[in-house]
Amino acid sequence: MKFILKAAAVGSLFALAACGDNSAADNVEAAAENQADALEMQAENLSEAADDMTGNAAMAMENQADALENQAEAVEEAGENKADAMETNGM
Repeated sequence: MKFILKAAAVGSLFALAACGDNSAADNVEAAAENQADALEMQAENLSEAADDMTGNAAMAMENQADALENQAEAVEEAGENKADAMETNGM
C-alpha cells in the first residue's frame, strides 16, 4: 500500500510541475486532492477485500477502510485550508 501512495504522490508532483500557470495555492489543493484520492482508492480496495471475508476479519478490514476514508477526508480538508490561507496571504 505504501508503494501505491508513493506512486500517486510522485505522479501528482509531475502533474503539478506541468501546470506552470496555476498558482501555488491551486497546486497545494490539487496535491492534497490527489493524495486523498489515493487513500480513498486504498479504502475501496480494503472494503472489496472485506466482502470476501467473514466475521472478525471482515470487520477488521472494514474498520481499516473507514480509517483510510477518514484520513482522506482530513488530508483534503487540510489541503483546502492551506490553499485558502495561501490565497489570503497573496501566494
